[in-house]
Amino acid sequence: MSSQTSGSEPQPSAVSPQVQRVALYAVASGLTPLIPVPFLDEYALRRVREGMVRSILRERSFSPPDRTVTVLAGLHPREGSRLQQFASKTALFSLRLTWRKAYRRLATAIWVKDCVDMASVSLHHGYLLQHALERGDLDATTLATEDVPRRVHAAIDAACKELDARPVNQALRRLFAGSRLLLSELTKALESWNGAPRTPLEGEEQEVASLAERLATAMWEERGYFQSLESLYSRHFQAR
Repeated sequence: MSSQTSGSEPQPSAVSPQVQRVALYAVASGLTPLIPVPFLDEYALRRVREGMVRSILRERSFSPPDRTVTVLAGLHPREGSRLQQFASKTALFSLRLTWRKAYRRLATAIWVKDCVDMASVSLHHGYLLQHALERGDLDATTLATEDVPRRVHAAIDAACKELDARPVNQALRRLFAGSRLLLSELTKALESWNGAPRTPLEGEEQEVASLAERLATAMWEERGYFQSLESLYSRHFQAR
């Protein structure tokens, strides 16, 4: 990420296209938990993450095998097994019938946390994947097999686990908590637990783009954090 500049607050135009791209996919990842169907939300998340990896690699004219893309996208299930996720959603349904207000508060808190968690993983991994490419850790030759991509992904995972993500996650939480799109989708999910396919809202693309722009600006403001993340990645990659 670019070094800090002196003077006034950074303008959105100063944010690099690479950061903006990752921010867009992070927002898209953060919205996947709103699909009120077990397993389908996980499928949507995988599609978004693989799309992010392909977009980042395509920017550098790389077209790796599908398996390499899958390795770099990674498997990042939420806390607990999928069965536990399903059971928790079923339990929330029972709670809705008994304590409606308490259910709404609890369900909203859980879903917002899920949105933040999914967005945060994509944000960190997408950012570090671009950093790995800038360092030359991946090229056309190494992307043709899975060995180096696995090493890169392991270093990314290790760096993310070592650094306290609260500064970024707090920014994500503020972002999603004030999102009209998120609140609308939450309301629909809480009112009707029928697993029906969601219908895109009018102006949804503009809302997602706006969220991504604000997230990219927030990333710029936390550039010291991301510089620390880069250093951790480099150390873990060299140690493998």
